[in-house]
Amino acid sequence: MRAVFACAGTGGHINPAIAMANLIVKREPDSQILFIGTENGLENKLVKNAGYEIKHIRTGKILRQLTLKNITALVNAYKGIGDAKQILKDFKPDLVIGTGGYICGSVMKAASKLKIPYVLHESNAFPGVSVKLLAKKAKCVMLGFEAAKERIVKGANTVYTGTPAKFSEEDILNLDKQECLKKLNLDKINKKIVLITCGSQGAKRVNEISFSMIKKYLDDDIFYVIVTGDNNYEQMSMLKSEAEKEIGKSLDEYVRLEKFVFNMDEMYKVADLCITRAGAMTISELALAHKPSILIPLPTAAENHQYFNAKVLEEVNAGKIIEQKDLTEESLNKAIREIIDGNIEKMGENAKKVIVRNVEDKIYECIKVK
Repeated sequence: MRAVFACAGTGGHINPAIAMANLIVKREPDSQILFIGTENGLENKLVKNAGYEIKHIRTGKILRQLTLKNITALVNAYKGIGDAKQILKDFKPDLVIGTGGYICGSVMKAASKLKIPYVLHESNAFPGVSVKLLAKKAKCVMLGFEAAKERIVKGANTVYTGTPAKFSEEDILNLDKQECLKKLNLDKINKKIVLITCGSQGAKRVNEISFSMIKKYLDDDIFYVIVTGDNNYEQMSMLKSEAEKEIGKSLDEYVRLEKFVFNMDEMYKVADLCITRAGAMTISELALAHKPSILIPLPTAAENHQYFNAKVLEEVNAGKIIEQKDLTEESLNKAIREIIDGNIEKMGENAKKVIVRNVEDKIYECIKVK
């Protein structure tokens, strides 16, 4: 099978594409995979780290307000169709797969012009603009949440598949926790481990409030790992240094900062509690890893879709939502203590209730070339 993936921008678009690429290679080892992305986007790091080739096109993101920037974006998106056509002509794929985001418009338009079939995957409960516009001509639209179906144009071929993750429930269960602790250099930590991670790009406000909370409520029972994202690492390191000078002691026994974690399965294995955004893949991963969570939905997410994603875990008592407008040092510390001092194990077990079974089989049925 020869497959092209179109994805760009955030891990929420890129990681499901990588997971599907891995699935294709797993089922059909002789397959050829190519990614199409933007020149400077996060997709370059993630796709190359996964071992796949990526080519670039010009494109533009249409903003949801009147601005002259939209004219430039439209021009670049149009030019991107030509870029994508040339890449597709050279690679000759059997199928093009889009996982949402503005790049999909140019690539899928190019595929249509060349009469190459395409499929889409929408991870979120509220479909994005690109998926809505491209759905009707897609061979299939795979949905991460069943509720998304009613928000897709009538006549589109939709299939509720769930969202593919980079690991399976079995993968997590088979990991040895002590080995993971050693690999992550956490084996000397004899405390509850709380993981704070807000996606591929991090979250400045969540990082800052989390760190301020840690400094204010130094807790000898808890060790925090904050995955800052590349853009926030230097600032967070500076905050840590300033806090250590202020209180006159090292914070290394309480917190560690990481730019990015590639082996998230190992990190989930050792974490006792996770504080995260509520992207669709994150919800899937928390369920597969059986982890209790505090969920802070991204307030600027289109149609507030992360809040509705988060409700899936909260409704089975596997997670607690704190909206960003309500996020303070006090509210975060209170939520952490309530979960750790309460029935944390039961919350982890409850997360299993939202696992979508046979995701790989359902997705493969949609993308295999018959």
